[in-house]
Amino acid sequence: DVTEIEEKEAQAKQEEQIMKEQELSNLLHEKRYLKALGLAISLDRPHTVLTVVKAILKEPEGRRHLEENIVRLRKEQKEAVLAFLVTWNTNSRNCHEAQAVMETLLRHEAPESLLQFSGIKSAVESLLPYT
Repeated sequence: DVTEIEEKEAQAKQEEQIMKEQELSNLLHEKRYLKALGLAISLDRPHTVLTVVKAILKEPEGRRHLEENIVRLRKEQKEAVLAFLVTWNTNSRNCHEAQAVMETLLRHEAPESLLQFSGIKSAVESLLPYT
């Protein structure tokens, strides 16, 4: 019977999730945005990533800080953010943040590099009507 082992694994996963949520909250409070972005992306939480982006943009010189943080993300993290911003861009409340992130990606990634992103074709097709 492996029920007990599966329950312990599920409980361990849940505890790890709670710890990551707490760490994310602490990072936001400490204004350590790059780590907060990375953690929110790894947790696959588009709304949390949006919250981090909004927090960065509220700071003095927020655009510059956003740019610095987005540029430092790894390629797969940038791909995840691109997928998230497609959804954000469809909502008028979040479109400004989506446009700010998209502008940063377009400025700092070479077109050849952007073409290598997974899902770039569908992202561009989804962004065009709302941009």
